[in-house]
Amino acid sequence: MAKTTAKKKETTENTGKEKKKYLVIVESPAKAKTINKILGNAYEIKASMGHIRDFPKKVMGFDVQKNFEPEFEIIPDKKKVVDELNTIAKKMEKVYLAPDPDREGEAIAWHISEVLDVPKKNVYRIEFNEITQNAIRHAVESPRSIDMNRVKAQQTRQILDRLVGYSISPILWEKLKNYKLSAGRVQSVAVRLICEREAEIEAFIPKEYWKIFADLFGKKAKAPFTAELIKIDDKKAEINNGEEAQEILEALKKKGVEFKVSKIANRETRRNPQPPFITSTLQREASSKLGYSVSKTMQIAQKLYEGIELGSGPIGLITYMRTDSTRISDEARDAAKEYIIDHFGAKYYPKEPRVYTKKGKNVQDAHEAIRPTYIDKSPESIKSHLTSEQYKVYKLIWDRFIASQMESAVVNNTTVDIAADRYIFRIGGSKILFDGFLKVYDDRNEDDEGESPEKPSNIPDLKEGDVLELVKLDSKQYFTQPPPRYTEASLVKTLEEYGIGRPSTYAPIISKVQQRGYVEKIEKSLAPTLLGKVVNEQLVKHFTNIVDFKFTAQMETQLDDIAENTLVWNKVLADFYTPFTESVNNAKEKMEDAGILNDKLCPNCGKPMKLRTSRWGSQFLGCSGYPECKTMMPINGEGKDKEVVREDKPSDEVCEKCNSPMVIRKGPYGDYLACTNEECKNRKKLIIKTGVKCGKEGCEGELIQRKSRFGKVFYGCSNYPDCDFVLWNEPNGGKCPKCSSLLINRYLKKGNKISCSNKECDYEKDMEETN
Repeated sequence: MAKTTAKKKETTENTGKEKKKYLVIVESPAKAKTINKILGNAYEIKASMGHIRDFPKKVMGFDVQKNFEPEFEIIPDKKKVVDELNTIAKKMEKVYLAPDPDREGEAIAWHISEVLDVPKKNVYRIEFNEITQNAIRHAVESPRSIDMNRVKAQQTRQILDRLVGYSISPILWEKLKNYKLSAGRVQSVAVRLICEREAEIEAFIPKEYWKIFADLFGKKAKAPFTAELIKIDDKKAEINNGEEAQEILEALKKKGVEFKVSKIANRETRRNPQPPFITSTLQREASSKLGYSVSKTMQIAQKLYEGIELGSGPIGLITYMRTDSTRISDEARDAAKEYIIDHFGAKYYPKEPRVYTKKGKNVQDAHEAIRPTYIDKSPESIKSHLTSEQYKVYKLIWDRFIASQMESAVVNNTTVDIAADRYIFRIGGSKILFDGFLKVYDDRNEDDEGESPEKPSNIPDLKEGDVLELVKLDSKQYFTQPPPRYTEASLVKTLEEYGIGRPSTYAPIISKVQQRGYVEKIEKSLAPTLLGKVVNEQLVKHFTNIVDFKFTAQMETQLDDIAENTLVWNKVLADFYTPFTESVNNAKEKMEDAGILNDKLCPNCGKPMKLRTSRWGSQFLGCSGYPECKTMMPINGEGKDKEVVREDKPSDEVCEKCNSPMVIRKGPYGDYLACTNEECKNRKKLIIKTGVKCGKEGCEGELIQRKSRFGKVFYGCSNYPDCDFVLWNEPNGGKCPKCSSLLINRYLKKGNKISCSNKECDYEKDMEETN
């Protein structure tokens, strides 16, 4: 009787609770949690916490004599994870390996399979591009074996990077006496790009040129408008100096010179939407529109992909974010069509569905573009479940995808030519006739990383033959500008254009060159440090191929060919190894002391100064005659033995403690004010005033320059926290003639603008129009 009762009790306990049969292994706990919600019941979901195995530390980890066969060992911190996975895997009928769908994910899956003590026939690889019910179920129903070609391609990349780093870095350590330095196969190319751009900027010689503008008034015009001189005697107007400009002004002011409308041209154009995001375009757009770094964008996107808690459990909101394909699935296209027609109307959907293809041999078209997994989960509908940063990135992805499937915008472009004797002036503008995709994703107001394709039309009602009244003539001096420094966004674009790196490598490349001290970020721009310049000079001289753009891009192509099984991995390594080893041996013998700077001489003994590194990692200049001469100086200054000369800047501030003048000094956390009286150690925060009164009605405060916690400059009221008025662009000092709001300066690639700070007001004009 007792046995029967026990059996009945056991049956009762198991009712409705299916025993776990299958183990699914992913990389992260967040991903595991989201997939668990989808599968559950018979599936046990566990995270490997990233990579399980790696090369041994402090050694190459592969045997050149045995065809570069690699050696791997379990990462010490992961031994407990491996034991746990094995304990669970031995109880399961099947094990599914589900790391990310790229070469690195394939390699992680292979490493996990190698450490599992279960029959290989019970281990399967599954792959999905999005964490949704359909995608996960389909992946489980169609498992495959591990793709060893992709694994070998990833291992080849690791071996190449290790070979370069472990061979070149010790040479740099010896020459620069800095044991924190490293050389990287791809990061060194990025440093070279930044150094060469800086050299272009330093060598740039500006050239003077002038422009001439005419303020004109038409019969039907409500206000004067400005036209620019574009042609002289039917040739492009090129005015090289002030004398030439003055001659033209005097000729135009002569009696009898008539300003007449000679030609009006209207051209209707269609603007097509841009494709959905790929990794590089998402990184660039997030940098441009949101001010996010490349690494920050990818961290946010990773969370959106792995799953966000929406109240009923975590849901993956976007597809895999490391991709260079613009392709989308038929299901996603159909869902977008339905959404567009339902929410905007049939006229906003094109006659034929939009299909995007990204040309190039290296495009991994197995992936999709970055898109939302559920079209109905609009950014606004789930905003309360997202952080501010997650919402902004998700909205960017959602808007771009929906817009990519919408009808084109129709724009009317108008140009008016005005003849005055032998001179032609022109004014142009545009008007949107049909907004199309711009209704969702308006890219007309992008900042200096984007384009501003339409200039709002301010052309008055004119007809050919109209004689205009000249109100004012003006000439303005300009100088050609050097090429801009790279930003993170433009560097990613250049790396992609050269074929250097792949979607998964852009963020690590940019992070590493800054962490190593080769590159520093100045506002939004990337500039090489002195250390970066010295290291780059030696690598270009002694390891030409390693930092050669074409060679590096070719190596990326070969890695792709290995993944496609058209090249043998160890042959690629063998072809690289022999000439590379010769370069290493040559550099060991011939590389001069890389720290010598020819343009810096010791003020005490006249010997060249060298770049030195302190035990704490800071850089300074030390005499090459050390230890006989112990002169040191800061990198950007001059000094004597063991002196650090400050580069103080004068200020209008007076110390409130002793009434002595205060100067501006540079500190580790930015500029600050310091008292010049050596007995008074008073310091205080530097407040940069704009002289512009706060734009909030009734407030008597002044706008001052401030920085957000992410380092972005903005302008806030001096009465904060009582007044929370802010501007994210530099205040101009003037007021909008339309709505009386404050005007702001906007510095764009297509020309600098003065705009109204009121987003509902469309007032804007070229900055050159102001005196």
